[in-house]
Amino acid sequence: MPFPYKRVLVIGATSGIGEALASRFVEEGANVIAIGRRKENLEAFVHKHGKDKASAVPFDITELDKIPNFATNITSTYTDLDCILINSGIQRGFDFSKPDTIDLDVIETEFKTNYLSYLALTKAFLPFLQSKQQESALMFTTSGLALVPITRCPNYCASKAALHQWILVLRHQLRESKVKIVELFPPAVQTELHDEKHQPDIKNGRQIGMPLDRFIDEAYTGLAAGKEEVVVGNAADWYNAFEPQRQQVFKKMAG
Repeated sequence: MPFPYKRVLVIGATSGIGEALASRFVEEGANVIAIGRRKENLEAFVHKHGKDKASAVPFDITELDKIPNFATNITSTYTDLDCILINSGIQRGFDFSKPDTIDLDVIETEFKTNYLSYLALTKAFLPFLQSKQQESALMFTTSGLALVPITRCPNYCASKAALHQWILVLRHQLRESKVKIVELFPPAVQTELHDEKHQPDIKNGRQIGMPLDRFIDEAYTGLAAGKEEVVVGNAADWYNAFEPQRQQVFKKMAG
């Protein structure tokens, strides 16, 4: 199924879900601009797909003050940009029953990466997307843990829950515009998110969750079909248990 957008900015495209989805977009006919911190991974992505189909810009989204200039540079260079996927994310474990082990700097970085940067990027890119005559899209990767938390990574779950709530409101606020708001809910997926180098308490973390290729097949099918919410794997069990009813309450409150 062809992807409905032609020029896609993928933020957080150096590994895992972001890199795999970016590759799938290229394979389905889109031209992709890959964004991330690791320059060598970005160069490998462009080399793999060719400069006629892929380009890359190194950028650290936690540098919030630099996001406005970043957005201006991207939109002035790629005037046909019609889709942005913000996928960046980190996960760290915390046990608040042991307060002395809690590093607030790490908590701040995790929340900035998973939540505040998404808001700053949206604020920076929205005027450009709103000015377009045709439909465009802002896509966000949250998590099944936005719906039901697990105990080992409370700040990660909180950041994804905050992002999910914000996306619901953003979609409502932009309901009269041509900017489509899409949320992707992954389950645990076999990526480096769970690697021991990031989370030493997890062993063989790359084996946790849904195989990446299977996840990409399901996620891409939903995104290409134009769904506003794409819930994959066992995240769908949690979603279906209560989220439709909760959103009905939200819609009544929103009017």
